[in-house]
Amino acid sequence: MSKYIPNTTSQIEEMLKVIGITDIDNLFNRIPDQVKLNKELNIPNSMTEMEIIKYFNYLSKLNDTVEEKVCFLGAGAYDHYIPSVIDHILRREEFYTSYTPYQPELSQGMLQAIFEYQTMICELTGMDACNASMYDGPTALAEACSMAYTAGRNRNKILLLDSINPETKQVVHTYLKYRGTDIRETTIETMSMDIDNETACICVQSPNFFGEIEDLQKISQLIHEKGGLMVVYTDPISLGVLEAPANQGADIVVGEGQSLGNSLAYGGPYLGFFAVKEPLIRKMPGRIVGQTVDTEGKRAFVLTLQAREQHIRREKATSNICSNQSLNALAATIYLSIIGKKGLQEIAMRCILNAHYAYEKLLETGMFSKVSDRPFFKEFVVKSKTDVTKLNKYLLDHGYLGGYDLGNDKWLIAVTEKRTKTEIDDFVKKAGEAR
Repeated sequence: MSKYIPNTTSQIEEMLKVIGITDIDNLFNRIPDQVKLNKELNIPNSMTEMEIIKYFNYLSKLNDTVEEKVCFLGAGAYDHYIPSVIDHILRREEFYTSYTPYQPELSQGMLQAIFEYQTMICELTGMDACNASMYDGPTALAEACSMAYTAGRNRNKILLLDSINPETKQVVHTYLKYRGTDIRETTIETMSMDIDNETACICVQSPNFFGEIEDLQKISQLIHEKGGLMVVYTDPISLGVLEAPANQGADIVVGEGQSLGNSLAYGGPYLGFFAVKEPLIRKMPGRIVGQTVDTEGKRAFVLTLQAREQHIRREKATSNICSNQSLNALAATIYLSIIGKKGLQEIAMRCILNAHYAYEKLLETGMFSKVSDRPFFKEFVVKSKTDVTKLNKYLLDHGYLGGYDLGNDKWLIAVTEKRTKTEIDDFVKKAGEAR
């Protein structure tokens, strides 16, 4: 094993002597022999740079990659267009190795980028303050529940609307398992009976997991009458056309920012945004970048609030999340800067028009039927006469990533602004042919 350790023979012997053993293999005596690799690894000979590039190019041509498929799959991650300028800026060395800007005098560029990100998220959601980002949407929701529980003092009930993404709900349960909270699921029909004086918050996703738009004002009225908080999990693209959650009574707004210029990337890294009303700012997890002036009176940026366990006594920390997703947040900032308010509205409207067009065309085939009459954004559910597993396999063989299988022959389809009429028409045709 010594040939894989970059120390000289004399250095190795000296270290072994200090700890009282004669051979490196003695370090691993406690590992049972049956689980050790007792043979030489079949590692090929080294290659030159030219040879290895040719080799990997050869391997890449053998792959049937998902990038070649036209995507109608959503359920939490979406195939939106990413302007090429985003990748160009992200790859600049001053951004690509970005980390926490602990020294503001050396990090003004990154601090300003995060400050602009926070400002844009606040404009989108209508909230008063936003942090420097979270790991992803699900962890942002879990942290929101934790914050609501802390802010609620003696209130320990957390209500999750059943239309929230199932995987997101699992993350909430994992986070709060040992916090003494009482996590329950509720429905639109039963929430008025479930909300009581013990309820710290109710969490609602809108557009929800099925793409449907929830009545946030009604939910807000119910929870606020009992003194609890409303946490809204939302799709930032939808806010190009939908009323800001703050204007509908939200106290905390979180969500997944992947659709803001971040690639699907096989599931991550993603970006969780987290915004609150002013009374909750000091209970917010993570970091906040603030604007100030330097000794010469010039505009400057600093980390103004860091109520996390790395900086203060652990028992007083608001969160154990110790990293913001600065590179992903920068991508979102560039994206929103490029497309602007009008562009976001146009993208959101194109998603709506494309999704409704695909929905109507699927119903016209006679192979799919309506499941709900509720308004939807860019996702919808239909009931299939064909087994959904077979349906998705048939579509994959014909160049399409089909929808998400909800079980019971229900099919969740996502249609973003990237999908052309030709793609939608052919997708519908192929879906109608599948048997």
